[in-house]
Amino acid sequence: MNPPLSISSLIDRQPLQPYQWAIFILCFATALFDGFDTQAIAYTGPAIVAAFGLRAGDLAPILIAGTLGMTIGAMTLGLIGDRIGRRPALLGGVAVFSIASLLTAFSTSTSHILLLRFVAGLGMGGCTPVLLALAAEYGSARHRGSIMTGVLLGLPAGAMLGGLLAARMMPVIGWQGVFLVGGGAPLVLLVVLFFTLPESLHYLVSRERNQSESRVRKILQRILIVPLPADAVFQVPESVTRASVAALFANGNARNTVAIWAVYLCNWVAWFMFLSWLPTVLKAAGLPAAQAPMGTVIVNAVFIVCAIPLSMLLPRVSTRKLLIVLLALGIAISTGLAYAGTEWGLVFVLAGAAGLGIGGQQIALNYLVVGAYPTELRATATGWAIGMGRVGAIAGSAVGGTVLGFGGPGGFYLALAVPLAAALLAVIAIRTTTRVVDGNLAIAH
Repeated sequence: MNPPLSISSLIDRQPLQPYQWAIFILCFATALFDGFDTQAIAYTGPAIVAAFGLRAGDLAPILIAGTLGMTIGAMTLGLIGDRIGRRPALLGGVAVFSIASLLTAFSTSTSHILLLRFVAGLGMGGCTPVLLALAAEYGSARHRGSIMTGVLLGLPAGAMLGGLLAARMMPVIGWQGVFLVGGGAPLVLLVVLFFTLPESLHYLVSRERNQSESRVRKILQRILIVPLPADAVFQVPESVTRASVAALFANGNARNTVAIWAVYLCNWVAWFMFLSWLPTVLKAAGLPAAQAPMGTVIVNAVFIVCAIPLSMLLPRVSTRKLLIVLLALGIAISTGLAYAGTEWGLVFVLAGAAGLGIGGQQIALNYLVVGAYPTELRATATGWAIGMGRVGAIAGSAVGGTVLGFGGPGGFYLALAVPLAAALLAVIAIRTTTRVVDGNLAIAH
């Protein structure tokens, strides 16, 4: 009998095949609709305020409800994905956020919208760690950073798509039409996912060894160029650890887990405070209201443009050192914005640069998390890290208006440097370790 074949080694030795590309495209499409629905409330907010006769501040609970749902979803659906499989967890997440978004179009009160945004958030927040784990496990180690980044770009791309749709079509289809699109389109995708999305090979081998050999062989035959031996058996080169939050603090993981959570928390405070309030800050600084939303579009565009070269760097450089550089850049950008005043050319250049200096850390952190934990904990680890980030997003979105009121635009920008500096200290606290992950040398430095 031949020795067991490592799933990771089999994938790493092969060039990427059309079947793998199809999986990555499905993950990207899921992230695209996720990003669309995540930002839908921001684009439709003014119309909802007008439709229900609200004050602008009355929209805050709805915004927080969605983010709270995403926090809980990221923490729980990732764990579910590690327990029952990536495929059913992802299908469930898409079903939840698409149906909730669709129902939002028929809401007759703000309490209905608030509840449905919370429910949609559960699905939107939960999908991200699961689809990142699935894409990473179907990609070879040398391309993993680029694959994860490409999939993750679906989120800002979806946000930009939603902004363009809202700007062009909302006068015709109304705010309800945005949610009809945001709920109906992913329901169509859900049908495609049901019939085409495979389960993670790593999960099948590590969790269902006796029941899944034929499924594993069938999937591998669509990836491998060389036929498999008739008596082949498979393995993943990791000990089986039951997915749990406690496991993130076992086996020497505690220090890095705390540090990674702190980086996500503090970085997302700055990122979402910046994104959520940038149009308002620009308007308060004297920019015409019609031009203020362009700041957010520029930030997301720069994030997308910088993400691909950044992902190509990730396998070649120290992730820890890269994060230090990005956070230092973010602090410098925040300081520059504070003193840019009404030099709008400089303001927009610095705001665009923030797409890298404040947002780029998310790409590096996701790559770091996948490399730092075994297969059995990846979705759990990613989900809880993103969940901590969502807590930061709630805090950043909530305090932005208060900071702007007290300090004005200059004080707002300077305040961004505080959580970025805290994140920088947390990155410095991450311990450099070398371990074998999926049969490959992984450096969590």
